[in-house]
Amino acid sequence: MADEQPDSSRERDVPEDSRERLDREPMAATDELPAAVDPEGVAGDPGDAQGIAGTPADPLVEARAIVQGAADAGVGVKLLGGLAVRVLCPDFPPRVRRDQDMDLACLSGTRTKVAEYLEAAGCTPDRRFNSLNGHQQMYFNAPSGRPIDVMVDQLSMCHTLDFRKSFDRRPLTLDVVDILLTKLQIVEMNEKDARDILQLLGAFAAGPDGIDETRFAKVLGSDWGWWRTVTKNLAKLPDLAAEHPGLLPPDPPHDPLGVAAALGELAEQAPKSLQWKVRARVGERVRWYELPEEVAH
Repeated sequence: MADEQPDSSRERDVPEDSRERLDREPMAATDELPAAVDPEGVAGDPGDAQGIAGTPADPLVEARAIVQGAADAGVGVKLLGGLAVRVLCPDFPPRVRRDQDMDLACLSGTRTKVAEYLEAAGCTPDRRFNSLNGHQQMYFNAPSGRPIDVMVDQLSMCHTLDFRKSFDRRPLTLDVVDILLTKLQIVEMNEKDARDILQLLGAFAAGPDGIDETRFAKVLGSDWGWWRTVTKNLAKLPDLAAEHPGLLPPDPPHDPLGVAAALGELAEQAPKSLQWKVRARVGERVRWYELPEEVAH
């Protein structure tokens, strides 16, 4: 509720998708899909998920209202995570979960306005956490009680994605390439991640109106760790799709595996920085990614 105070003793981590993947094993091409996953494309109990999509019980309804309200007020707040994928891919079966957190993004130069807007919209801040960590992350409870994580300037999970330069390209979400990279940078990719990636690749091809090839190549060409994780995940997709065809979106405008192959080729051909080349000599002998840490609220 809007007047409830967040439980500061509760431990949470960086955005919802990251937190959950720390609690489950990575998905391999031979894994069985969890019993709670609808192979046709809806996570959770199929009837329940289909029944709440688009209703007040659907987290996207509240999240979209908050982000659209911010846009109407001239305040820069964008969606991240699985809810952003749903906005970008509205024609595909949604992955719906009643208790899904809202993951948002903003820029440091406007974070004070963002905090003021969220409070005016009925969201309850964790003032102590925000005072200590607001330069990189803020935490609120939505009017419904759902947790809201607001990432400032960048998302730091297995790798760090700085989204400042591309922040304003889309009205309600971060740019397509940024949402895609937030999924492809996950070292232990699970079913939800694979589904979201394949939906994005089915909805958008590489190009000016889709997945920004220049930004994709720059991120991967400047950091060997990013390159290693993303190329590994792109290479896993054909086997995962063959073993679990329900992960593929129905009748997509683009062949997701074809787009994945094109991005893999782009990653190989991208100009590599000196830092990339030096780190490549070490290779996988040293861990090239971070493990997201829990943050107490």
